[in-house]
Amino acid sequence: MGRTLVFVGLAIAALGLLVMWGLPLGRLPGDVVVRRGSLTFYVPLVSSIILSIILTLVLMFLRR
Repeated sequence: MGRTLVFVGLAIAALGLLVMWGLPLGRLPGDVVVRRGSLTFYVPLVSSIILSIILTLVLMFLRR
């Protein structure tokens, strides 16, 4: 359990560094943004799919 928590923490920190360096996470083509007046509605469709694929691969390798 401890090793998993350390790995997850390092992965989150690495993702944070990538976002700070300019990775356009959350602004990918296919993400839906609707702006009408003062209302903004955002659906990160493609970002969610990519994140799901990455997490599936990471968890698959951790189970081995």
